[in-house]
Amino acid sequence: MLTQARLVRVNRVTDDLEPWLAEKWTPSDDRLTYTIALRQGVKFSDGQPLTSADVLFTFKAVYDPAVGSPLASDVGVHGRPLDVTAPDAHTIVVRFPEPFAPGLRVLESMPILPRHVLEPALKAGEFQKAWGASTPPARIVGLGPFRLVEHVTGQRLVFERNPNYFRKDQSGVQLPYLDRLTVAIVPDQSAEALRLEGGESDLMSNGDIRPQDYGAFKRLADEGRLEMMDVGVGLDPDFLAFNLRPDRALASRKPWISRREFRQAISCGVDRQAIINTAYLGAAVPLFGPVTPGNKTWFVEPAGVCSTPAGDPARARQLFTAAGLTDRNGDGMLEDASGAPARMSIITHANHQRERVASVLQEQLRKLGIAADIVPLDPGGILQRWKAGDYEAIYFGLQASSTDPALNPDFWLSAGPFHFWNPSQKTPATPWEQRIDELMRKQSTAFDLKERQQAFGEVQRILAEELPSIYFVASRVTLATTRRVVNPTPAPRAPNLLWSADTLAASR
Repeated sequence: MLTQARLVRVNRVTDDLEPWLAEKWTPSDDRLTYTIALRQGVKFSDGQPLTSADVLFTFKAVYDPAVGSPLASDVGVHGRPLDVTAPDAHTIVVRFPEPFAPGLRVLESMPILPRHVLEPALKAGEFQKAWGASTPPARIVGLGPFRLVEHVTGQRLVFERNPNYFRKDQSGVQLPYLDRLTVAIVPDQSAEALRLEGGESDLMSNGDIRPQDYGAFKRLADEGRLEMMDVGVGLDPDFLAFNLRPDRALASRKPWISRREFRQAISCGVDRQAIINTAYLGAAVPLFGPVTPGNKTWFVEPAGVCSTPAGDPARARQLFTAAGLTDRNGDGMLEDASGAPARMSIITHANHQRERVASVLQEQLRKLGIAADIVPLDPGGILQRWKAGDYEAIYFGLQASSTDPALNPDFWLSAGPFHFWNPSQKTPATPWEQRIDELMRKQSTAFDLKERQQAFGEVQRILAEELPSIYFVASRVTLATTRRVVNPTPAPRAPNLLWSADTLAASR
């Protein structure tokens, strides 16, 4: 983010595609080909000029199987790479393998790499080792507003102003405004909040204020020591995902987890407003699907089986019965047909807001007759258990790479690796997943926005009915900075403030 720049950039406040290293672009009539004019006079931080050869090199590195870049699946269409050529030193031609409605937004996550620095490593098969923790900062070259000058493992990253940065403000002043930027490495959100409260940091680099910290921050704001910003409803809600893999061991032991009625019963029975009041201290809104009201272009009110924020326990009991779970011994808890208690484990993020929510869910599920064991793990442990299929349910969250669903196929498509309930299916496991695949292809290839919205609206309604993952709330995003920070441009997704680091300034 701080050392690189991209061909195009999405403004995280307006969600508009902005020229960045690309000065302009022209689509063909069929919108399969885009001719991009690079900005003239752009230089890397070491003074070497940017040319189309650097862009071609970047695509070569991204698509190299030996590199294994996570961007390879993002910078393409349905797993197929883009065809990129360069007729001259300042022109790039990008050809899409099929119609793709977001167009050049597919490039928003791809930084442009310096060929003159990294090409030898790519040819030698050592690209992944070229830049690491032990690399002298002077050898890390980029196009962004800052360049790395110091790295102390586990403590801090220090950046200084890149004198070759290409952007100027509307008055013609060279950006960035700041001469130096230090990013402190802190162990968790609690430590980060304490640093800001104590004046050791001027802003939190990645994340909003936790509900339990809001009171302390509000007092400091009232005293004039902090500036608080309400950014609105967040875009990436947490979810309760169930293990629906057909080969999982629990399929025979707890078949009711696979029943749609069981998942519907939980969604109906949980009091979302109680979660908002207890875990979020009011700083959230009820949610019944995967898209939040903060994503105004794509959000619809899903017409699922239940849509009452306070829950409907009576309806939940009916659905539990349909799933084969009833209170057979009169102890207030549900059992299956064999008399075994309805008990499941929920893996979640240790020492995080998610663990607080999971505890509230645990109590609500107990009232509904379901025993839930909360298993707190660090994110690495959660992902390890998930990849191994060693879980019953997970309460976690993902940060989408874009607000446009066509740019997040890894989550929506059945063959994608990041839908938690049954990732990387060779073929759709259910008719409803096959229908989602069809709708998402339509959504990504249609150029009419209303047609795209209708297709994705149906996707949301299917997920609200099938509930492979249950969404309960979407948090409100509140940010804070010290009074020294000038020109903050808050966005509802991370990095909430550093996405526009070149226009940040400090008062004296």
